[in-house]
Amino acid sequence: MPRKKINGIGIEYELLGKKSDPAVALTPGGRFTMDVPGLREMAEKFVKAGRRVLIYDRPNCGKSDTCLDGESESENQAEALAGLIRALDLGPTVIAGGSGGSRVSMLAASRHPDICSHLALWWISGDPIGLMQLATYYCGEAGTLASVGGMEAVLNATSWAEHLAKNPNAKGALLKMDPDKFIATMQKWASAYVPSDISPVPGMKPRDFAMLRMPTLIFRSGKSDLSHTRATTDWVHRLIPHSVMVDPPWNDDEWNYRSGETAGGKKGHTLFRSWPKLTPAILDFLKENS
Repeated sequence: MPRKKINGIGIEYELLGKKSDPAVALTPGGRFTMDVPGLREMAEKFVKAGRRVLIYDRPNCGKSDTCLDGESESENQAEALAGLIRALDLGPTVIAGGSGGSRVSMLAASRHPDICSHLALWWISGDPIGLMQLATYYCGEAGTLASVGGMEAVLNATSWAEHLAKNPNAKGALLKMDPDKFIATMQKWASAYVPSDISPVPGMKPRDFAMLRMPTLIFRSGKSDLSHTRATTDWVHRLIPHSVMVDPPWNDDEWNYRSGETAGGKKGHTLFRSWPKLTPAILDFLKENS
């Protein structure tokens, strides 16, 4: 798999499609990799429609490097995405992502608007329950383990499991870290998820939303989804007045249904299985806003 050093971080990636075709960058949620079911299938649909597609492993995901730099993990990953688009000379790129990938996409596009031709977002995490879940899962578990058993204990953290399984250097990178500094980073990164009265998205301030002047498509979240609330997508839509918001091509309970399937473990990761269904609407949006 190709690999690039971006800001000193090794990033694994894959480019699908013809070099001459306009680019799309896809980012999944969680700490899932570019091989998570649904993402590649979505990429292949874009390729068939005449797009070149970038899929990649973010820092702390899959085979990319472990890195605890930055004010938050999402900001760290957003800078990696922007740097990768530049390093690969993709030109103005459609930046698209769901769940944590939507947050990374917004941060990258707002900080580096020149690299983003269009923005497509779905499953935007937000509201107190959803954000506190993120702080607990990504930061609270690992920080608590470090406080009890040092960095050796962090190797048992659920949120680091896939990265440790796929990257042979991740274990050594974590074990070399000072537990107190690691805990301090987890505290800092957790603070990014504190609900705000001025912004629905961690790391994004109103002035950052104002930088999103590119055509933007938002898929509205389901009413039953407490991880990516409908109120969050509505708020983001208001902060990007020119954005277009549409309903997704699945039932209201898609997130809850997929979460239950994934937790059951019988079919592996199923969270993003329906994502390829978004491709036609995104392609139509790109055509209308070319």
